[in-house]
Formats: sequence, structure tokens, C-alpha cells
Amino acid sequence: MARTNFKYEKRQKEIAKQKKAEDKRLRRLEKRSETDNDPSTEPQVDVVTTDD
Repeated sequence: MARTNFKYEKRQKEIAKQKKAEDKRLRRLEKRSETDNDPSTEPQVDVVTTDD
């Protein structure tokens, strides 16, 4: 019976984990840039002037 190559499996698992983390980082970056560019999320400031 053939033996399992545990080092290969471990390396593949590490690569998948790194790819998942990178994808998550990119999604967060993209989400952050969308909220920065979206003017509807910026607080509206009402200027109130009073005549004395």
C-alpha cells in the first residue's frame, strides 16, 4: 500500500490558508476603499447661521 506524503499535504494546506487570508485582506481593502469613495456615507454637516 502507498504511504501518504504528509509534507505535501501540509504544504498544500498552508498554501490554501495563505490564499484565503490574502483574499480576505483584498476584500477588506476593497470594502474600505468603497466606503471612502461613497459620498452618501459621509456625514452631512448643516451650517446654521444666526443673524444677531
